[in-house]
Amino acid sequence: MTRIACIGGDGIGPEVIGAAVLVMTAAADKHGHAVTLDRWDLSANRYLRDGVTITDEERDRLVGEYDAALLGALGDPRVPDNVHARDILLGLRFHADLYINFRPCRLLVPALSPLRDPDPGTDIVFFRENTEGLYAGLGGSFKTGTTDEVATEQSLNTYKGVERIVRAAFEHAAATGRRRVTLVDKANVLSHEGALWRRVFAEIGARFPGIVQDTMYVDAMAMDLVRRPQRYEVVVTSNLFGDILSDLGAQVTGGLGLAPSGNINPGSWALFEPVHGSAPDIAGRGVADPLAAVGCVSLAFAHLGMGDAAKDVDDVIIASIRDGFTTPDLGGTASTREVGQWMADRLLA
Repeated sequence: MTRIACIGGDGIGPEVIGAAVLVMTAAADKHGHAVTLDRWDLSANRYLRDGVTITDEERDRLVGEYDAALLGALGDPRVPDNVHARDILLGLRFHADLYINFRPCRLLVPALSPLRDPDPGTDIVFFRENTEGLYAGLGGSFKTGTTDEVATEQSLNTYKGVERIVRAAFEHAAATGRRRVTLVDKANVLSHEGALWRRVFAEIGARFPGIVQDTMYVDAMAMDLVRRPQRYEVVVTSNLFGDILSDLGAQVTGGLGLAPSGNINPGSWALFEPVHGSAPDIAGRGVADPLAAVGCVSLAFAHLGMGDAAKDVDDVIIASIRDGFTTPDLGGTASTREVGQWMADRLLA
């Protein structure tokens, strides 16, 4: 029995996860996969009500008793510092050592791209290092609140951290028949971490002679993602650069409303979440696009070895777009739940 925790979170999170659960249940039933879905209340509402973000016991249970988790979104204007979001999301990333942030950016329907002449074959996978870099929480401030204030953030890069994310990127390319792996850095300025990343990239790349290997500075990469995104297949980069570039990749392939992501420790636990935010301004109106959350269902199935169900979920996402049964952001008139139910019914038809 596969157990998956479903965390709605804040804003539109419960709505999109509700639709995703309909699709996950239908796909699992169709293929005879035994999947149990349990709802968890980790949210701003819980924090404001009880003063608790997430306990150590809850982290241990999520990672120890479940195979994966689906998370809707975190962020609420009633919690200005978003302490609950950091404790829950970053806490789980570090607790479970989810060192891969996996971000596929595939152009499902060319009409969705903002580019003038998009290549329908655009299909990029980002491997973003997920536990180090500038997100490691190192740094501090001095004379805070005065005109002499000094604030620092330190970028942490270890050989272990760099080696395993680069290796994961190459292994994915080899396993899926992708022909190019691109390292993105800023080695001309960030010379110390840049030297480490480039040395490891060359070291790991030597084991994969059949794969084209190149490096790009992050500013040049941002421009090239707009100019010719179809050139890139697998991109591996640091935490900060990956955060930014994968959003850009999502935009040129249809927008954040279609973008899923996975926080993964291979062979272990994983947390899947749509890239979009909690969008509190439209929460409760039933207009939130659930396709990114449904895309997370596909990633979860693939991670759990249920490739047949993953493929069917991918297919039904494309069918939803091509048949025009979507939420208003994609030109349709259906509600969030109606889209989820339509996809579930189609899977079981």
